[in-house]
Amino acid sequence: MKTSNQNQFPYTMKSRYTSLLIASALTSVVLIGCGEEDKAAQLAKLKTQQTELAKSIAALETEIAEANPDAVTIRMKDINVSELATRKFDYFVQTQGMIESEDNILVSAKSMGVITAVFVKEGQSVTKGQILAQIDNSITESSIVEVKSSLNLAKTVFEKQEKLWQQKIGTEIQFLQAKNNKESLEARLATLNEQLDMARIKSPINGTIEAVNIKIGENAAPGAPAFRVINTNNLKVTAKVSEAYVTSIDKGNKVQVILPDLDKKMDANVTFVGRNIDPLSRSFPIEVKLASQASLRPSMTAILRVVFKSEPNALTVPINLVQDINGKKIVYVAEMDGKQLVARRKEVSVGGVYDNLAEITSGLKVGDKIITVGYQGLNDGEFVKI
Repeated sequence: MKTSNQNQFPYTMKSRYTSLLIASALTSVVLIGCGEEDKAAQLAKLKTQQTELAKSIAALETEIAEANPDAVTIRMKDINVSELATRKFDYFVQTQGMIESEDNILVSAKSMGVITAVFVKEGQSVTKGQILAQIDNSITESSIVEVKSSLNLAKTVFEKQEKLWQQKIGTEIQFLQAKNNKESLEARLATLNEQLDMARIKSPINGTIEAVNIKIGENAAPGAPAFRVINTNNLKVTAKVSEAYVTSIDKGNKVQVILPDLDKKMDANVTFVGRNIDPLSRSFPIEVKLASQASLRPSMTAILRVVFKSEPNALTVPINLVQDINGKKIVYVAEMDGKQLVARRKEVSVGGVYDNLAEITSGLKVGDKIITVGYQGLNDGEFVKI
């Protein structure tokens, strides 16, 4: 008789399970056939029924296992877990900016004239003070030759007058006239040399010739761009941030610089924060200096994640583990239910999201075993194994 009862028990449980399935299916058919509720409401009810049915199945399987361990094998889903611990978590604001060079200079001529020679080409490296082009200076050179000749005579006359004056020979006025004539010609020569130097277009920095905008035979004019010289060793990212963060962002704040075109990320710090709010965009400027890298180019797009708040002891989980079910944020954890390991659904509140991590502000605690693999399709109370 004992054997008979054991054989009947699983059958009775199976019948109850079948009845539940049939009842659920009939209810679903009635719901679908009824036109009084919309599809969203029908779906919500069906999901509720599915959850309740999963709980009933788990409970029945537990009862059967306890009454007759050989009658049924409990199905358990394979999972991996990670124990929840605190860590530092950063809040950030994201904005888009552009890489600029601190040394991106348009070089122009200091004097007017015809270009007689261009000594560099695009892409060529140059040093500070290197001559890039020459403007016609033939008149100045002729004047220098003339002044030098007159200055040589003036120096000879001055030297003789100085000796005579020291011997008290001649008048003081003769000595002063000779001295003044010499000094005037020296000043005139210095001016002509400056004019001669102004006829040379020079590089103001060490860098690379980015553009050559003049040709031999063209007229150069002060203010008209002749060359563009760039030094990529001194780069920065400029961007604008909403005025809502004007009191939260300051010089020194950590920044993650993302370069989409290079598929690269860099860590840096805010080096400048503007105090003026743009009346149109309601934003303020910031700058972030970058370490020199050969792959970086001016005008390249950069995304800035500026950290404005840090939480030293935050509970965080990978953002992909947070599921949105019926408008609620859900994370599955593994807990012991008697002798069995089961999945438990935990409703959580999410604070910020940074670097694919979500801060959990409520719903979880330190030591919870978060299900990281196999969480898809789990039901509350379902048996699992690690």
